[in-house]
Amino acid sequence: MDGQNCLVENDWVCAEYVRTRSQELIDATVQHVGITAASILIGLAVALPLALLARRSKAFAGPVLGLTTALYSVPSLAMFSLLLPLFGLSAALVVTGLVLYSLTVLVRNILAGLEAVPEEAREAARGMGYGPVRQLWEVELPLALPALLAGVRIATVATVALTTVGAIVDYGGLGGLIMSGLRSDFKAQVLTASVLCVLLAVVADLLLLALQRWLTPWTRIRSGRVPGTRTAKVVEPA
Repeated sequence: MDGQNCLVENDWVCAEYVRTRSQELIDATVQHVGITAASILIGLAVALPLALLARRSKAFAGPVLGLTTALYSVPSLAMFSLLLPLFGLSAALVVTGLVLYSLTVLVRNILAGLEAVPEEAREAARGMGYGPVRQLWEVELPLALPALLAGVRIATVATVALTTVGAIVDYGGLGGLIMSGLRSDFKAQVLTASVLCVLLAVVADLLLLALQRWLTPWTRIRSGRVPGTRTAKVVEPA
């Protein structure tokens, strides 16, 4: 009876709501995670060639960085509205918008990581007979991983938050619960979905941090730094 009272009294904290709506919460969380993961993975697939293009020539760097920055400055509601004629009311609409938002962080951090690769490492690779493609995949990208993964962490946390905006087209994961709870003044639903959204961002960041530390153990070495190496600066959106 006490558990049901919190629903009747519309309390902010209500265990009965979590118990009775557990499947709804799970479904919204799974959708939220799926949209976020798809957006980041596609964003990486698009950002890498853009970063390589920007590194190739200053003539390309300006337009690429300018375009990605401009896309990030577009309000989310306007972005989804512009994409609506192309994708309709679908998950693809939300994912595409989130991919475009992620590019400014991912492109800049990939570019920063590649630029921080010591020239000595490139010369050694060329001396061993590495071609441009092999040098990129086996030398440059591994050394650029700290900056690249730092960018992925920033983009992921931002995407977890922005995914909630997808609720305007019914593909916002936990954002859908937040919006419907606000419309009906259902306090427990608003708070529970909001807390889950924050937890998703924290857990995603911690998991990516663990992955970063596992893939780049050399970054934890404080002493014995190799002369000539540089540290890439992590770039965050303004």
